[in-house]
Amino acid sequence: MKENERRVGTVSRGIRCPIIREGDDLASIVTESVLAAAESEGFALRDRDVIAVTESVVARSQGNYATVDDIAADVRAKLGGGTVGVTFPILSRNRFAICLRGIARGAKKIVLMLSYPSDEVGNELVSLDKIDAAGVNPYSDVLTLEKYRELFGVNVHEFTGVDYVAYYGELIRESGSECEIIFANQPKAILAYADHVLTCDIHTRARTKRILRDAGAKVVYGLDDILTAPVNGSGCNEKYGLLGSNKSTEDKIKLFPRDCRSLVLDIQARILAAVGAHVEVMVYGDGAFKDPKGKIWELADPVVSPAFTDGLVGTPNELKLKYLADNDFKDLSGDALREAISASIRKKDGSLVGKMASQGTTPRQLTDLIGSLCDLTSGSGDKGTPVVLVQGYFDNYTNT
Repeated sequence: MKENERRVGTVSRGIRCPIIREGDDLASIVTESVLAAAESEGFALRDRDVIAVTESVVARSQGNYATVDDIAADVRAKLGGGTVGVTFPILSRNRFAICLRGIARGAKKIVLMLSYPSDEVGNELVSLDKIDAAGVNPYSDVLTLEKYRELFGVNVHEFTGVDYVAYYGELIRESGSECEIIFANQPKAILAYADHVLTCDIHTRARTKRILRDAGAKVVYGLDDILTAPVNGSGCNEKYGLLGSNKSTEDKIKLFPRDCRSLVLDIQARILAAVGAHVEVMVYGDGAFKDPKGKIWELADPVVSPAFTDGLVGTPNELKLKYLADNDFKDLSGDALREAISASIRKKDGSLVGKMASQGTTPRQLTDLIGSLCDLTSGSGDKGTPVVLVQGYFDNYTNT
């Protein structure tokens, strides 16, 4: 490499911020925190750097909260307050349990239909080995709670130690509703038990609703249809409803942030005015990655990023360096190889989709890739870095 060439590619930095409260000027806090970090650590902001803000502090600053009773009121109004089939929830104390408490308060009886052997994002109810040993076909077989216990007994979550079957049943009954639990993977199986259905899957919800309506369900809603407008002065999310919500207290949830396009544009403009750099800005939640041990897919939010500036639209358009080195320029080495690869990068034009030299590059949305990096950087615990600065993401081998 030449003496003055940049030796570092992408850098992801967690930015410490004050604790965010409802009503805080988040755009100002984020801008000031990033600029203070740059001064403290001695780095400069550049065009196309990415400032990412976690959705939790956005929702908190918006005051976007709702109570269990708010959920109950909306469920009762939309699903009638009688017997409600609740299908395909994820197994999560943080994500779904408090929502289920509100749903149960809004119905006389809940028929809870759990997918098996795992939920939509990979939380396991029973192992595939046990399914195989029992001779059960999870695609077609509908199991009662009694049959499930007879075949599989008690199974606790690998990481939390919770028996979610018992936990969800107890939670429903404690909330004043009757409870029946079944296990099935075909959406229309619930219609043998209830014709008013609240489907709780996240990424497959549109298909599930279509199947239920086509099969004759009288009323079908999803979690994305609950709290789409304020109830008794509560928060709401017009687009995603309860999807993306998290437990705040034992009786209150923090909803996914509402329209935050204005926030990312405001931060972008403030940074430009302060240091002359045209940065990109996004709000991010869960990353889109899967844990290889627990087989759990991280993305329990409806999207990785609910708002971002225009420079983050699209997918990467990259050449695979190892393909070029092993194929087009296999006879070159040293400076000659470097110059040949650099020339190929500079000449790339238009979309590389389908081109052999781009095979193996990741064909995902930029916001999904960068949001996943940010989620891993900020973590979900006590790091105190709800803002992440990503630099050099859009650089390539030719940038100096």
